[in-house]
Amino acid sequence: MISVDKIKEIADNKITEGTNFIVDISIKPGNKITILLDNDQGVSISDCIAMSRHVEFSLDRDTEDFELNVMSPGLTEPFKTIRQYQKNIQNQIDVVTKENNKITGKLISVDNTGIELETKSLKKTEGKKTKQLIIENINISFDKIKQTKVVITF
Repeated sequence: MISVDKIKEIADNKITEGTNFIVDISIKPGNKITILLDNDQGVSISDCIAMSRHVEFSLDRDTEDFELNVMSPGLTEPFKTIRQYQKNIQNQIDVVTKENNKITGKLISVDNTGIELETKSLKKTEGKKTKQLIIENINISFDKIKQTKVVITF
């Protein structure tokens, strides 16, 4: 069976040529290989084709047959790498914590330990009948995050 490490090594050789980055590599039974490829400016079809050809020509179908899919992660897919967080700084994201709390806010910053979100909420203050807009920055460490997705707005 083809290993993820072998595919990662082959893909990494191609990645060094440009600005693309690997989000995930998975291999399912029957050697069904899936490579999720991303780029800070968005992945083009030609990027996926180039990676597919590179991996395909680096493997020997006579030794072991395989199925190969190279694609960009969809907008509805959760983040899997820090680089995806960095790509989405200043965008609205939904974070679900391991305690199943959902926090929506603008991604302000990312480092190796976690993220900073700017959240907005309407809260009633004492002695007033109207609600006030409260803007708050929240730090969340990666070990507390269950999943993160981009908020899709039209």
